[in-house]
Amino acid sequence: MSNPAPGFKQRPEHRITVNQAGAHVRVTYRGEVIADTRQALVMREGSYAPVYYVPREDARMERLSRTSHHTHCPFKGDASYYSIAGGPENAVWSYEQPFDEMLAIKGLLAFYPDKVDVEVTTTP
Repeated sequence: MSNPAPGFKQRPEHRITVNQAGAHVRVTYRGEVIADTRQALVMREGSYAPVYYVPREDARMERLSRTSHHTHCPFKGDASYYSIAGGPENAVWSYEQPFDEMLAIKGLLAFYPDKVDVEVTTTP
């Protein structure tokens, strides 16, 4: 691996899974659809609520503007943030260069459910 996550070396028992969600994920802000996909991935990490990652092609990128905000996770890498134009700041994050173990989420978008509405409908 060329970019391994230091978090897994320090805490090898920590588990993160990323799988196809098998669901219809729709993200809205004040009733406006910001993202709509059947191609989402779902990340499960410890006791945290599941996080749905949406492909950019299924999001209205013209409604998002990059911010200067960044965070770091020792398991996933550095996250970049986007605000919704005319809406909440830093409502969306993305790992554009994640650690090797998390390459499945590279470039996908995740949304804070306290800033937007995330509707997940399981598909049969």
